[in-house]
Amino acid sequence: MLSIELLEIVGPALAAGLMIALTHAPLGIEVLRRGIIFIDLAIAQIAGLGLVAVGLYMKDAPWWMAQSVALACALLAGLFFRFIERKLPRQQEAVIGTSFILAASLALLLLADSPHGGEEVRHLLSGQVLFVTWPHVLAHAPVYAIILSLWFLMPRIRRSIWFYILFAMAITSSVQLVGVYVVFASLIIPALSSVRAARPATMPTWPPGRRSTSACGTILLIASTASAGAIVSLAADTDKTGIVIRERSTSRVPTLVRPFIN
Repeated sequence: MLSIELLEIVGPALAAGLMIALTHAPLGIEVLRRGIIFIDLAIAQIAGLGLVAVGLYMKDAPWWMAQSVALACALLAGLFFRFIERKLPRQQEAVIGTSFILAASLALLLLADSPHGGEEVRHLLSGQVLFVTWPHVLAHAPVYAIILSLWFLMPRIRRSIWFYILFAMAITSSVQLVGVYVVFASLIIPALSSVRAARPATMPTWPPGRRSTSACGTILLIASTASAGAIVSLAADTDKTGIVIRERSTSRVPTLVRPFIN
């Protein structure tokens, strides 16, 4: 049975997973509707590139500075993709994919001489949800709250440049909490699941209506998956003595992660 100490670790991870699931589900539906499937990977990788630069060249940078650099990179990428959407709509997906490759390659080049470069890349891509603490949840929760409030209270912003701004804000927070891969999965998989099997070309409406019941069910499904994932991750990182490896290996946490877990 889980002890109080273990619950203190899985609690923040669970809260972070629920916040990401609730925010990414509607954003993912809009991404799928627009047909820009890889925009989440591209913006997440570009935000991660900003974190890499901060970790390498500003080792003692405060949390707010790293957050600002990552957000600035994500916002610039979002505005650039908006420009491409207006000027070269047919080539937008190709430009997005190319941007992802360039950002990933630059991150690898920056980390090539780092002694912990391989581990830092792994954490950037796959994240480390068990290192999330309540201060991280409280720091990022207002961002998700603002995004959801604007999304549902002002539906018109979904068709304007504000979609890219809100999307960049969400990705910047999410990539720091769970990594690039989970960001992509939590955006696209729920959106794909919400497409009605009887009419595959029809995207569900949002907010919920008669045609979006499956979307609401998908949010519940992805939230349950986030809960199960946190518990499985906890079990996988626990040794036979019941001591969580996280508490015994904090000194080996990559430098890119340390600013966000202290």
